[in-house]
Amino acid sequence: MTTGSSEIEHGFPHLDTVRAAVHALFTRLSYDTVSTFATSVLPVDVAFDESEDLHLGAQRVARALVRQLHLPDARMVITFREMEHAANVELTAGPEYFIELNDRFTKHRKDIGAALAHEVMHICLHRLDLSFPGTRDNEILTDTATTYLGAGWLLLDAYREHGPFSQKLGYLTPEEFGYVLAKRARFFDEDPAPWFTSPQAYDAYTAGAERAGRDLRRPPLAGAGWAARLRYAKDRRAAQGRTGRPPAAGDGYAFEGPSPLRVSFPCPACHQRIRVPVRGRLQARCALCKTLLDCDT
Repeated sequence: MTTGSSEIEHGFPHLDTVRAAVHALFTRLSYDTVSTFATSVLPVDVAFDESEDLHLGAQRVARALVRQLHLPDARMVITFREMEHAANVELTAGPEYFIELNDRFTKHRKDIGAALAHEVMHICLHRLDLSFPGTRDNEILTDTATTYLGAGWLLLDAYREHGPFSQKLGYLTPEEFGYVLAKRARFFDEDPAPWFTSPQAYDAYTAGAERAGRDLRRPPLAGAGWAARLRYAKDRRAAQGRTGRPPAAGDGYAFEGPSPLRVSFPCPACHQRIRVPVRGRLQARCALCKTLLDCDT
């Protein structure tokens, strides 16, 4: 986990992996279980007063995150030491949780919650036996799951850039954190914007929300823009008239047929593939996340 850098990556370079992580989360947990995370961890539960004892305060914040992520309550063993990364967790069967934090957090206590959120999620995913191959993709899964299950706004709020000083925790870019937060906000009807103390974090959330909004404007969804609709209509005509050619495909959608012609596309909420008949206006419900979608096929 990054603790500080003069060069912070921006944009959406990991978007495919982020979408795969959201899909994996719903697949592993189910809609019913994901729905139990409707309320994010509240700022008051992870606030850290400078007058509070360092170790007792860290344990208190960690317990709040354990509760948020629905882990069994257990004794938290948190230590601080000089290290390259922000934090490290020992993945054991329990019952205790062992987490090491970079000693820089002894002077930046407001970010302890962000560092702990990522590490506690490692414990959660370990117990769920949910992982991606490769360190990079697995860390992206961890950040995505932390954010979608209600603790990742802390990681985005730890992002700051002030002249020569910059800091970002986690492996997602600030905008990608914003993207996942916007997905969560729409799914649970929860607005995280008032919780940000970092102006840069709010800007990244806004940028991520704009990018997440594009997922709702891709055909065959009824909210697609006119240019996308024109491309979709062209691809649909090609699919209807093809003879032995590969199925027509476009911006995430693909036609299957020829008769009866159907179109498949990713759910904008959980990225599960949805398959519907090509017959004009209709509603489709995602079988995985239960989102109801207005379509114009």
